[in-house]
Amino acid sequence: MAKTATHYVCQSCGSCFPKWSGKCEGCHGWNTLIEEATVDAFQKKTTLKAQKIDFTSLEDSSPPLPRFLSDMNEFDRVCGGGLVPGSVLLVGGDPGIGKSTLLLQVAALISGKTSCVYISGEEAADQVRLRARRLQVAESPVQLATTTHIGDILKSLHQEGPVVAIIDSIQTMYVDHLDAAPGSVSQVRASAHELIRFAKKYGVAIIIVGHVTKEGLIAGPRVLEHMVDTVLYFEGERGHHFRILRSVKNRFGPTDEIGVFEMTDKGLQEVSNPSALFLPHRTEDVSGSCVFAGIEGTRPLLVEIQSLIAPSSLATPRRAVVGWDSGRLSMILAVLETRCGLTCSNRDVFLNVAGGLRISEPAADLAVAASLLSSLANTSLPHDAIFFGEVGLSGEIRPINQQEARLKEAFKLGFKSAFVPKTAKPYSFSEMALIPLAHISELANYLEVKPKQRRAYGG
Repeated sequence: MAKTATHYVCQSCGSCFPKWSGKCEGCHGWNTLIEEATVDAFQKKTTLKAQKIDFTSLEDSSPPLPRFLSDMNEFDRVCGGGLVPGSVLLVGGDPGIGKSTLLLQVAALISGKTSCVYISGEEAADQVRLRARRLQVAESPVQLATTTHIGDILKSLHQEGPVVAIIDSIQTMYVDHLDAAPGSVSQVRASAHELIRFAKKYGVAIIIVGHVTKEGLIAGPRVLEHMVDTVLYFEGERGHHFRILRSVKNRFGPTDEIGVFEMTDKGLQEVSNPSALFLPHRTEDVSGSCVFAGIEGTRPLLVEIQSLIAPSSLATPRRAVVGWDSGRLSMILAVLETRCGLTCSNRDVFLNVAGGLRISEPAADLAVAASLLSSLANTSLPHDAIFFGEVGLSGEIRPINQQEARLKEAFKLGFKSAFVPKTAKPYSFSEMALIPLAHISELANYLEVKPKQRRAYGG
């Protein structure tokens, strides 16, 4: 019988320790170490049967990677142009966000052209069939199974020989040779390793569903994201009807690519023009509102940024941010106070990216600054103008990449002018009027925002 060894494994980062302690030295988390008995007989194997491996040159050519399209354009876009045989995708998202709905729709589309299996470890077969009837895909030839045993899954996949396999979810799977409960770090890591090894050996594209923690990260060891080829996050706010599938890692395509879906009573519908989705309720003559021309992966995207600056009765004014980095908002406010002589330290500041989208690129600095200046001056910005540019600590506005793609997307939606960073070589775009800005004070002067003296309200 194989000899067992006891370790204490961190449930957050997967680090192993011979003794228990209250704090994990790997991720510095408290009370995350749990005792797990593992069978390490496989580590005792000798290398007597090892063989010499063959090396090749970097100049050797190989045929382009084959792609398998699911006919769901937004999903194929995020995957880098389709599924690659032998690749493993990890899809994470909040509970109830629509991961199982999305993958069941993908499985139904794929099964119309080739064999596809859907293995659920969380729901009974009747529950999956009920969802399929609601999505109107019950007649698709998807092969359905419900089990949590990795050995049974691999044996069945080897006999059935599907092209695509969907595992929902990895936290419910387990292997026999480990004495840990399903969902533990050891089980998740071992189950994923077996699935990845099978995918590489037999050329099956496997899609794995992963749960997320309250911080929004995929639960289990971080090494799980390193093992797979592609990591996708399914995001969205419950108060909004759209969902975003975002790529954060892709060995076969660009990262930071997004696909936009709309949640309806018949499942997820693709959104071919997301810019029009995020700008439907924008009205004219409203202070604190402006349009930012951003880039998500390879796709230009126009979103509305709203801000409100109001007098505060608190000793420490509030700073509420939705959809943007709160630290970067503090930086923009400091630049406006120091370089433009404006006073915001005694006011509440609220910033919102309309539609629930989250923006992370620095190119949104100029749009945020314009929104704040507009709210502070209580004047509306040009309704047909867009803003993009990075703001430095000295107040200078720095150039950004993919400027032409942003302008073309704005022109397609009817915008006529753009506030852009001033460059050494003037940039021209004949379809729109460009307003180059070198310093944030130029924008303040354009909006006629003047420094105000502090005064006591009610006096």
